[in-house]
Amino acid sequence: MGELATKVEVRRAGQRAHTEISWLDSRHSFSFGRHYDPDNTHFGLLLVSNDDVVTAGTGFDTHPHQDMEIVTWVLDGSLVHQDSAGNSGVLYPGLAQRMSAGTGILHSERNDDWRHPTATAAHDRDVHFVQMWVPSDTARIEPGYQQLDVSEQLDAGGLVVVASGMTRHDHDRAISIHQRDAALYAARLGPGGSAGLPDAPFVHLFVARGSVDLEGVGRLHEGDAARISGGGGQRVTATEQGAEVLVWEMHAALG
Repeated sequence: MGELATKVEVRRAGQRAHTEISWLDSRHSFSFGRHYDPDNTHFGLLLVSNDDVVTAGTGFDTHPHQDMEIVTWVLDGSLVHQDSAGNSGVLYPGLAQRMSAGTGILHSERNDDWRHPTATAAHDRDVHFVQMWVPSDTARIEPGYQQLDVSEQLDAGGLVVVASGMTRHDHDRAISIHQRDAALYAARLGPGGSAGLPDAPFVHLFVARGSVDLEGVGRLHEGDAARISGGGGQRVTATEQGAEVLVWEMHAALG
């Protein structure tokens, strides 16, 4: 379980800050934008975990980022990415995507394209996604972009490495990030399905869909998160409705 006494802090969905405008419904696990809480700026290396719903035909217009590893995970619908480095792609459920902002990059993310495997004749669906940020371990790197479909691995059950900068994941990670002390996993758990969490100084568990029972803690519902310090290794088990979870393993923290 690690050298330190394990501490688990549960953050309920309703505790998150909320931004709601005509085209966006966003819930923030940490301080973001105008929502600033000096006691909730990050956990481990995780700076941002936004749970966003964007209306069809709208989205985030071109805006800048720098020195950040940004991972986007779509839960429903599709999201179009375009950036100033010439990268573009359509994100959909099961597709892992990473953008390295590095020395500086401009990008947009819009819900206005339906070129994805579950396409319909008309594009009138909201897109629901979670976007997560960790800092790069090296400043001023060249901006980059990577995406890969991991649906087949998810269907097999258990935790799937979505993005990692850890050397032990060199042969099995889906996409790489420029942060050697962090890795992101996802799992789609059927009713009663379970998975063991990583053993690390900092583990962040987010319930993206459904509900789970976390060993030693109890029931977590959709939108809830558990911040686990000095431990890990607990089992997470989906309830009768099943669940989709996102898990960060981190071996360092921001100062």
